[in-house]
Amino acid sequence: MNRFRVALIDDHEIVARGFAELFSTIAGIQVIGTVASVTDLLMTVDRHATIDLVILDLRLADGSTVTHNVERLRARGAAVLAFTGGDDAALMRAAARAGVLGVVRKSEPMAVLIDAVTRAAAGDTIASTDWAAALDSDPDLADAALSPREREVLALYAAGAKAPLVAAHMDLSEATVIDYVRRVRSKYERVGRTASTKIDLYKRAIEDGLLPVPGQ
Repeated sequence: MNRFRVALIDDHEIVARGFAELFSTIAGIQVIGTVASVTDLLMTVDRHATIDLVILDLRLADGSTVTHNVERLRARGAAVLAFTGGDDAALMRAAARAGVLGVVRKSEPMAVLIDAVTRAAAGDTIASTDWAAALDSDPDLADAALSPREREVLALYAAGAKAPLVAAHMDLSEATVIDYVRRVRSKYERVGRTASTKIDLYKRAIEDGLLPVPGQ
């Protein structure tokens, strides 16, 4: 059985050591790196090797930006979980817009981080209330201008319904539903809001009030 391959990017040695020790005890999780920058990780891990999830400190000492770091990691095929010690809403908004799965504060109990990683390993969404709150306060969140029909399809599809179920519920063909989803993705991408995965669509639906904020 393949193990879920996780890396930590944090330039505080004590955090890296604690992370490696914590996750070494969890079955099904393999820590493939604890490094201080995205560049270090990409140089360390073979380019053909899988990186399933990266826990990324939002404030690194190398001068890199959150947006660029998340974009580089997603381009490498990794999902990204933001890991932050502060309350900088601008950093969290930048991370959310760039497409992170969620936000975990370093002040949270270890169980919160473990839960987020294990849920990601199971393929679950882990959008947090911190993530949602950061986006809710984002003044630059662009309107994708979805039609009422597109919004209805998005709400059902992003909530977990597969295309055949959405089609049956809305009295449409499956091909029509798939076309609606394609158009929704395209509209979000045009306004700079990532929508390439179903998790992305779930987040866009929360941002636009089509689905409830997790935990509320």
